[in-house]
Amino acid sequence: MASPDGASGVGGSPEETELSITLTLRMLMHGKVMAGDSKGETVKRIREQSSARITISEGSCPERITTITGSTDAVFRAVSMIAFKLEEDLGAGGDGVSAPVTLRLVIPASQCGSLIGKAGAKIREIRESTGAQVQVAGDLLPNSTERAVTVSGVPDTIIQCVRQICAVILESPPKGATIPYHPGLSLGTILLSANQVRGHSISKG
Repeated sequence: MASPDGASGVGGSPEETELSITLTLRMLMHGKVMAGDSKGETVKRIREQSSARITISEGSCPERITTITGSTDAVFRAVSMIAFKLEEDLGAGGDGVSAPVTLRLVIPASQCGSLIGKAGAKIREIRESTGAQVQVAGDLLPNSTERAVTVSGVPDTIIQCVRQICAVILESPPKGATIPYHPGLSLGTILLSANQVRGHSISKG
C-alpha cells in the first residue's frame, strides 16, 4: 500500500513532515457566509470534504471568528473551499469577470513582524509570487493582541498566499501570551467594567 505514496513523494520527507503538523487558522468572516442556510450545510460540507475541524464563534455580532484546525493539507483544502464559496456568492460581474475575493486572517501581532519582514521584504515577496493583495493592519484588533491580515484576489492566488503566510507563522511561533480577538465586545461593556474597577479602587482608598 505504501508504493503509491512513495511514487508521488519526490524527495518526500519534508512534505510528509508538513502534513503531520497541526495548523490552526483564525479568520474573521460574516456569519451568514458560513451558515449557507439555517442547517449550516455549508460548514458541514466543508468539514466533511476537507477533514478539518471548523468552529464558528457564537454571538449576535454579524462578524464571527471561524477557526480551522487540522493537518496543513486539511486546512488548505478548507480555505480553498471557503474562497470558492465566497467567489460563488459574489458572482461574476456584467463583464463576466469575478470580483476579487477577500479573506481576513486573524494573526497574533508578535508573528506579524516575520510576515512583513525587514523593510517589508517578506510581504512584498508574497505579493509578487502569488499575485494576491496582502495588507497587515497597523492597529491591534480591539481588546486583543491580534491583527487582521487581509488577503484579496481570485481564489487560486488567495490559496497560494495563505499557504505562504502559514509557512511563515509555522516558522515563527507567537511570542508571549496571545489575547484572542472576540468580535462584538462593545466599547460600552469595556468602559463599564473599567469604571467598576475604578469605582472599587476609589472606595478602598
